[in-house]
Amino acid sequence: MSENQGVYVPVNAKILAVQSLGEHEAMFCCALPGGKSLGHQPGQFVQVTIPTVGTAPISVASASHDDGYFEIAVRKVPDGEVTTIIHERQAGDVLGIRGPYGTGFPLDEYKGKDLLLIAGGIGLFPLRSLIQAVLNERDQYGDVTILFGTNSPEERYFPDELEAWDRRPDVTLLETVVRPNKEWQGRTGLITTLFKELDVHPSNTVAIVVGPPIMYKFVCEELVNLRIPEEQTWVSLERNMHCAINKCGHCQIGPYYCCEDGPVFRLDVINAIPGAI
Repeated sequence: MSENQGVYVPVNAKILAVQSLGEHEAMFCCALPGGKSLGHQPGQFVQVTIPTVGTAPISVASASHDDGYFEIAVRKVPDGEVTTIIHERQAGDVLGIRGPYGTGFPLDEYKGKDLLLIAGGIGLFPLRSLIQAVLNERDQYGDVTILFGTNSPEERYFPDELEAWDRRPDVTLLETVVRPNKEWQGRTGLITTLFKELDVHPSNTVAIVVGPPIMYKFVCEELVNLRIPEEQTWVSLERNMHCAINKCGHCQIGPYYCCEDGPVFRLDVINAIPGAI
């Protein structure tokens, strides 16, 4: 989208389909007018606008598609007017879209490397855009390993895709849940318990971490134990983003603003700021 049209002025995107992902989560497949491409990079986000109500920053959950559609996965936040109204929208309705905003994952730097992709909970939403992009050009990357941890089997988002990734001979998927139900036959425990199953080549491995803030400290400690350099580790920090254009200051971390300088950061940059993780 052009800067004047998409970055500052909302464009009405038509909802093509709505898919329930959980009790409070849903995915919206949207199309811009005239079949235009959103032109985003994996890891970027959009501002979803509800006229007279407000806006909310939402990660794009799909890779770029030539036919112009894109997907956003939205969690309905308690007392969140915007996300509540978004969840009331159906196929055929429209959403105001601005963006894309922020920095994405630097795919060109990842090419030729082994990838360790780590998602906790709804961190799978933005990571899905990266996974799709990587699998669309699978021959450009080395080994691809996906770690996914969530609280319960009911929060295994995109189960059909998880199973499809698991069936691929060129992808390793390791999953775990903290609170299993009686039907769950897989691994149990925190996502850090999966690291004991890994066999990585640290000098040739890029690690990407997306999840709740509490997860980062412990996952990054495991990456240190694997001897993966901080310069080869990337994190997505969607903290308190609001305006998306570096005006409100809600998302400031040290000298950086997540909405503009991030949300994707290299770990050594973030670790240089005391208390950032």
